Amino acid sequence: MPANHHQFVFPDDVRWDDARQAWNLAADLRPAVVALPSSIEDVVAAVNYAVERDLEIVVQGTGHGATAHRPLDGAILINMRQLRGVAIDAERRVARVEAGALWEDVVVPATEHGLTALHGSSPNVGVVGYSLGGGIGWLARKHGLSADSVVAIELVTATGALLRADRNENTDLFWALRGGGGGLGVIVSVEIALYAVDELVAGMMIWPWERAQEVLTEYVEWSKTAPNEVSTSARMLQIPPLPDIPEFLRGRKIVVIDGAVLGTEDEANEILACFRALEPEIDTFAAAAPLSLIRLHMDPEPPMPGIGDGVLVDDLGPEAIAAIVGTAGPGTDSPLIMVELRQLGGALRTRRPGAGALGALDGSFAFFALGAPMGPGVGEAVHARIQALKEALAPWSRGKPYLNFAEKGVTIGDAVGAEAFARLQRIKASVDPGSVFRSAHRFEAPAQAEEAIAA
Repeated sequence: MPANHHQFVFPDDVRWDDARQAWNLAADLRPAVVALPSSIEDVVAAVNYAVERDLEIVVQGTGHGATAHRPLDGAILINMRQLRGVAIDAERRVARVEAGALWEDVVVPATEHGLTALHGSSPNVGVVGYSLGGGIGWLARKHGLSADSVVAIELVTATGALLRADRNENTDLFWALRGGGGGLGVIVSVEIALYAVDELVAGMMIWPWERAQEVLTEYVEWSKTAPNEVSTSARMLQIPPLPDIPEFLRGRKIVVIDGAVLGTEDEANEILACFRALEPEIDTFAAAAPLSLIRLHMDPEPPMPGIGDGVLVDDLGPEAIAAIVGTAGPGTDSPLIMVELRQLGGALRTRRPGAGALGALDGSFAFFALGAPMGPGVGEAVHARIQALKEALAPWSRGKPYLNFAEKGVTIGDAVGAEAFARLQRIKASVDPGSVFRSAHRFEAPAQAEEAIAA
């Protein structure tokens, strides 16, 4: 019997709904059993329990991207939310982060040492899932993918062994875990590099959404020559009238450009001048503390239902923006809360020596669209509109998903490419020969490669 039998939660347990709940309430996960480990020993016990009973193992940190999962019949869901320890080593500029920790758990104590991390746009996204899925943060165009700032990983394998993977030990596994889509073990902790930020300017500019075509066209043109010191996002938003949203935005339809500039206010003013020439109604860009970036994007924090999907796009121009705005902008009765272009390029486009399985993102933007299925028929309308957007953007699509923005269960091969996927297959066969672990995304070769083989 496992050391902590209390960690196992079955459907007849009063804790069941809470234990299986993902942050994204649109995901109705129904595994055979949930494990709630509170130690590494508990994780080992959960893995052994699953292997003895021939259960597939699915791991959850926060469940932000949980809608990508196929049905979990015959699976154990290992929910890591109780393992939230964080230790900052200021001298080495490294944080050791347990698998259930959220970004806010890391960024707040790091700030006390004058450091920050390559975190994402939400304070309550899990560090491990975000980082190992790639990670495009507010410093990304300067410092690259969060995955490549991971310096060590501890995981429990299918045999119940605890392994460390880094640049010197289990190096193939270290490569595979950084951007390879998971499904190789239960990550119990990561060590991530921390960064000093000398000068930072951050904020947002807001326009009425009737100006979407004009603002977004300027944005994609500007992005072609923007320096690596700036990382931004542009969104069309239809903000619900929810109480936790700031009053000046509640219930409004707007276009927003937000982001961060590593540099002085004078340098930032020069970089952002073309947007100020468009006379935003709100402009909050100013000198900022790194801690302010954690909530800059105003992502919702309480659990909510969401249906989203995205794709990497490139070479956007006025025609592409017309396609986006004409499909989901003013006058289209779009059910979507958000349509976003997350700026890529810079260090994100260059594979560095020692990079992981993903290593770089092929495109100038990550496109993402999201709706909230909060009433009858809304879910179907959201799915249909997102599909229409992806079709409208097909001429500019790179045909590759970014796993952290892919919520419909894509193939890992499509995300990393055929060559990297072939290497991932070899590593999966060596570390998990019985395919005990299942990732949210399908462990399959790229569709394009399969078509070529068939031909």
